[in-house]
Amino acid sequence: MRFSLVDDPTTFHSAATALAAGCGPFAVDTERASSFRYDDRAFLVQVHRRGAGTFLIAPEGHRDAVRSTFAPVLNGADWILHAAGEDLPSLAALGLYPGTVFDTELAARLAGFERPNLAAMVHEFTGVTLDKGHGREDWSATPLPGEWQEYAALDVVHLNDLAEGLTELLDAAGKLDAAAQEFTHLLSLPPTPVKSWRDLKGLSTVPSGLGLEIARTLWEYRDTRARRTDTSPHALLSSKVLVEIARSQPRTPAELARVRGFPARRRGAVDKWFDVLSQAYHVSPTRWPAAAAERDDNPPSKSAWQRHHPQSWERFVAAREALAELAGSLSIASEVLLQPALLRKVVWEGVPGDTDSVARELLRAGARPWQVDAVSPVTAQALRGK
Repeated sequence: MRFSLVDDPTTFHSAATALAAGCGPFAVDTERASSFRYDDRAFLVQVHRRGAGTFLIAPEGHRDAVRSTFAPVLNGADWILHAAGEDLPSLAALGLYPGTVFDTELAARLAGFERPNLAAMVHEFTGVTLDKGHGREDWSATPLPGEWQEYAALDVVHLNDLAEGLTELLDAAGKLDAAAQEFTHLLSLPPTPVKSWRDLKGLSTVPSGLGLEIARTLWEYRDTRARRTDTSPHALLSSKVLVEIARSQPRTPAELARVRGFPARRRGAVDKWFDVLSQAYHVSPTRWPAAAAERDDNPPSKSAWQRHHPQSWERFVAAREALAELAGSLSIASEVLLQPALLRKVVWEGVPGDTDSVARELLRAGARPWQVDAVSPVTAQALRGK
């Protein structure tokens, strides 16, 4: 397999010229390093086009040049990606935007494959076995080892074959229009919101008042330090441990060291993080953050829903089971047939158990028309208890 690594403006122009002369869609993928670096930016962009070849674009240090060189060629064109939602944000950060998308992972799920990962799909449609042993590497490293480069190139060279094979399957199953709606929906998704300490998983288990102040203080210190050093925040202190510290509120370095998961053996970690923790203890209670107000239109947690709203919970369970049965009959993953969050929202808002009402509420919540047509009748029936 032939491919070219391009990592400077001169080779960028050569690659862009070759890609422009090719034909058909662009097969695109990225390699990121969020386990090692502060953000989820792309450190490698793989592009393959029939008649042009395969190019591995290394943008670090030349991101503006990547944008100015490749945007005129790639932007507005037809792209093929696998699990596009993982790659589109980092590509957008480089100023690269598709005109249309064919997502082979999503297409495989619509087609009924239980294992829609790239390696399984490539083997299914081409008979080629991919070595998928480098997915968790530090792709910000330079120079990239040759075997890593080959691994990255293989992520795109078979995407055209996958898209063509999956198109035939979806067309035969009458699912091509549903796929088109899903692909269009991918392009309409808003940018990934900026994270804050309020987004910490498990924060709802932290006591209000001082606990929230500890969480905020630790998160803000971690974020500032991670941004300054271009390090993954979780490599400094995992969010799970951060929340546990806020929950347990250790008062001495020894107590901090005993918090489950805390990197006590890391040199200087106890003293450094206890200094940060101490800052929270010295903040006046009048400046502690208030607990986040719960919105009435958001479903409660599973346990709270079951405990405080048992009748509504029973309606949700009935609807969920009905959709799972329908998904099985259509050979579509249940979460693709209708995202669980949409079902929870519709049931929680107490929509009447008739098809028209369910359909209107699903559309308002963001379901695609094909989903609404498929699930509204069985959801309404389940909500009526019949």
